[in-house]
Formats: sequence, C-alpha cells, structure tokens
Amino acid sequence: MNQADTAWMLISTALVLLMTPALAFFYGGLVRSKNALNTMMMSFISLGFVGVLWALIGYSLALTPGSNWIGDMSFAFLNGVGLAETGAIVPLTFPHMLYMAFQGTFCIITAALISGAIVERMRFSAYVIFISLWSIVVYAPVAHWVWGGGWLADMGAWDFAGGTVVHVNAAAAALVAAIVVGKRREYGSQSVLPHSVPFSLLGAGLLWFGWFGFNAGSALVAGPIASLAFVTTMLAPAATLVVWTFLDLMRSGKPTAVGAATAIVVGLVAVTPAAGFISPINAIFLGAIAAVPSYFALIIRAKTSLDDSLDVVAAHGVGGTVGALLTGVFAEKSINGLFDGAIAGNPGQVLIQGTAVLAAFVYSAGASFILLKLIGLVMPLRATVEEEGTGLDITSHGEEAYLHVGGATATRHGSF
Repeated sequence: MNQADTAWMLISTALVLLMTPALAFFYGGLVRSKNALNTMMMSFISLGFVGVLWALIGYSLALTPGSNWIGDMSFAFLNGVGLAETGAIVPLTFPHMLYMAFQGTFCIITAALISGAIVERMRFSAYVIFISLWSIVVYAPVAHWVWGGGWLADMGAWDFAGGTVVHVNAAAAALVAAIVVGKRREYGSQSVLPHSVPFSLLGAGLLWFGWFGFNAGSALVAGPIASLAFVTTMLAPAATLVVWTFLDLMRSGKPTAVGAATAIVVGLVAVTPAAGFISPINAIFLGAIAAVPSYFALIIRAKTSLDDSLDVVAAHGVGGTVGALLTGVFAEKSINGLFDGAIAGNPGQVLIQGTAVLAAFVYSAGASFILLKLIGLVMPLRATVEEEGTGLDITSHGEEAYLHVGGATATRHGSF
C-alpha cells in the first residue's frame, strides 16, 4: 500500500466524478432554456442509477477475469472488494475499493455522454431505463474486452484511458439513439440556438479540469506516467483549440465561443487513448490533427437529416477514432516501457487500433438498437408534440431553469 498513490487516486476519482456535472453544464448551455434542466438532469441522473448498478454488478462483469467476452460475478455486490490492495484484475498500490470507485466514474460519464444526441425530445423515464441497461449490457462487456483481459486486450489494443471504451462506445449508442428516437420537431425548419454559451464554456473548462484525473489517474500510480498523461492532457486540447480557431476564422471570419468549447472537448477526447503512451510534442501534433476531421464532421452533419443534437458523434466518435488510430502512430516504447513492441508509426498497431474501434462501434450500435426497440415496446421513447412545445423542464420535472415573470408557466421554487 502506497500512501502517495492512494492520495492521488482519491483525487483522481473525485476529478472524474466532477466531469459528469461538468458535462451537464456543457450540454445544458447548448439547448433552449425550456429544456435546460431536463438536459442537465440527463447527466446528473447517471450518477445515481448507473453508479449503483456499477457497484452491484457492472464492476464485476467488466473487470474480473471471466472469459474473453465478459467478466464473471465474483465481485457482484462488492463481494471481496475491500480496503486491501489485493484482488483486482490489475496490480494495485491502493485499496481495491478505490479502484472500483475510480472505474465506476468512467461508466457514469460514458452513459451520460449519450444524452447529447437525444436531448429536447426523449422521454426522461425511457432514457433512464436505457442508460441503466446500457451500462450493463454494453459498457461492461466493452470495458472487459479492453481493460479486463478480454479479446481486444489479447490482440494488443491500446486504450490508456478510454478512447474506445468511453468515447467510441458512447458515440455509437448516441448515433443509434438519435436515429431511433427521431429528430426534434423544429429541426431543419427553424434555428435551434443555445440559450447560454457561458454555461457551455464553464462546462468545457470543468471537463478539462476533471480530465486530468480521467487520464493521469489512469496511470494508477502517482509517478512519471501520471505526469506524462497530465502534460499530454494539457497540450493536446490546447493544440486543438488553436487549429479550430483558425478553421473558424477561415470559414466565417469569427472565432466562436461554442467552437472553442467544442474544440477543447474534441482535443480531450482524442488524447484520451494515447495520454500515457506519447510524448508531449506528439500530443500537440495529435490534438492539432484531431481538430480537422471533427470540425468538418460537425459541419457535414448539420446539413443532413440526422439530429445528433449536440454532436456527440462528431466530437466523441470521430475524435475518439482519430485518437485511437493516432495512438498507433505516435506511441513510443521509450516513453512508456509498460507495453511491448511499440514503435512510432507502426502500421500493424494502427490496424489493431482500428479493429478495436470497429468492434466497439458495431457492438454498441447493435446492442443499443435492440435495447431501444425493447424499451419502445413497453413505453414511448419520445415526448409528445405538446410536451416538446412546452419544454421538457416543465413536463418532465415540474420545474423551470429560469423564472419567466408574467409568463403563463411562471413558477417559483424556494425563496429568493
């Protein structure tokens, strides 16, 4: 047991947990005011339902030896998950229970990411059921494949902190959910503008702050690799922000705040699979390269009938894929000697990385489609026309984000 490692992992777990409220602000600012609370609740609710399910069975299915495809139930209901450093699937120098909690924060935010594609029209109850089932049926197996000794780990796929497990996985589910639930009533016929860009900037800043725990915490020790991941997590989004700003200037002549917030997230997503495997200079290159495909994916999507409301696919799907592939290009054994055979520009490793991305995407998309269709047999997936028109804050939660003085639906909660 190492006290420094324990302290670092306590901090990292808290930082990653903060990312889910940060995501709520990032997403919440990008929707209309009548749906702000509902959108934020879609992130916050994951802290409860997904967090509890992770402790009960998700952790055991994801991170026990089991088979090549899924873990066993040896840690179900936290059986054998105690304060000793022994028992986990990886060697630890801090309590096993803390490792479970750290990994749980990843599952929580991955499920919450999906909401960005279906905000402003999916029924809240159906969404809660979906992400709860998804965390067990989809997230746990994919995490096992990569981090639990499953078949992708055996193949040699690298994913330092979740490019495939978190971002590609969530983006595939988001894409399917956006298609199955359908587009917003107003989509394509009128502008649907963000109600609070400062909210989104705040969320992006807090996401960046929390991401240091996400990536540097994935080293699982307070040592050189954590320091490397910390620095690459600082530099890659910075480079993405620079390139994104120039792209905005060339396209419209104005650098946008929404663009800046999105660029930060894209850079963070892209460096996630590579954070502990690449040099700081290569992190700058990776972040700069990642800006281009995500930027144009976002522009192209806006011209289609796909209502991926907050561009989960462009930011997390494209960004995560580019980051995973570039991990095979930029990873160097001299940087991180914990993995074998890594050389810069290894074509074979790029192919392995691509296989992992494709496998996660196909499985997540297929399983998500089945889950949504099954839930749809029991209850409606989307709100009614009247509920969408009124706003999901009032119709789903009986609350409003802002008091509209003199408005027909004005309410006052608590004292002011």
